[in-house]
Amino acid sequence: MNMQTRKNHKPHISVIIPTLNEEGNIKQVINGVDNVLKGASYEVLVIDGYSKDKTVPIAASMGARIIYDSRGKGSALIKGFAEAKGDILISIDADLSNEPKEMRLLIDSIEIGYDICMGSRFITGGGTQDMPIMRRFGNRIFVILVNSFFHAHYSDLCYGYRSFRKDKIHELALKENKFAIETEISIMAAKKHLKVIEIPSVEKKRDSGQGKLRTFGDGWGILCTIFRNLL
Repeated sequence: MNMQTRKNHKPHISVIIPTLNEEGNIKQVINGVDNVLKGASYEVLVIDGYSKDKTVPIAASMGARIIYDSRGKGSALIKGFAEAKGDILISIDADLSNEPKEMRLLIDSIEIGYDICMGSRFITGGGTQDMPIMRRFGNRIFVILVNSFFHAHYSDLCYGYRSFRKDKIHELALKENKFAIETEISIMAAKKHLKVIEIPSVEKKRDSGQGKLRTFGDGWGILCTIFRNLL
């Protein structure tokens, strides 16, 4: 691809949204994505954990491609990455905690040459409205461990608003099925020496429904993932 062709090429974007009983939020999330990506070439993939509410029919009525996975957030993302047709992949949560307008920075970062762009709540311009002190403490400990063990420079770890160059996803060799997936992505990106950048992101409070993260159970899973990758 010569310089002129590359300049004129519009990347196809895949937005991957893991869901489980998010009927109160999914319409607004997809609307937000549509508004930001209007005029772009893109697709929305909803990876659903067999919701018992109206999440799937609402998402389908809005043009999302529905894929099912029942093993957890990590498994859903891995399946979404495999099924996505885009050049740039974006993972976004279904609870309205991620601001769709920040998607432009996630896309731009990949377009200028980074392999992975990670939203961070803990750099200038970022923030969180929904992080109890125990989770904040745990996240900080995990960041210190990962940075120390894997020679990385992350400011945030347990946050899922990210973008990826499609042709680099396979290098991560992801295996985590649950909420430790973000930690595994960060670790594998460091181990594979991929080009990573963090951008500021503001996490909002969940709009409706119940969160799926369990502080101690999932925290233990993240810790196990860190030490397992040291072997």
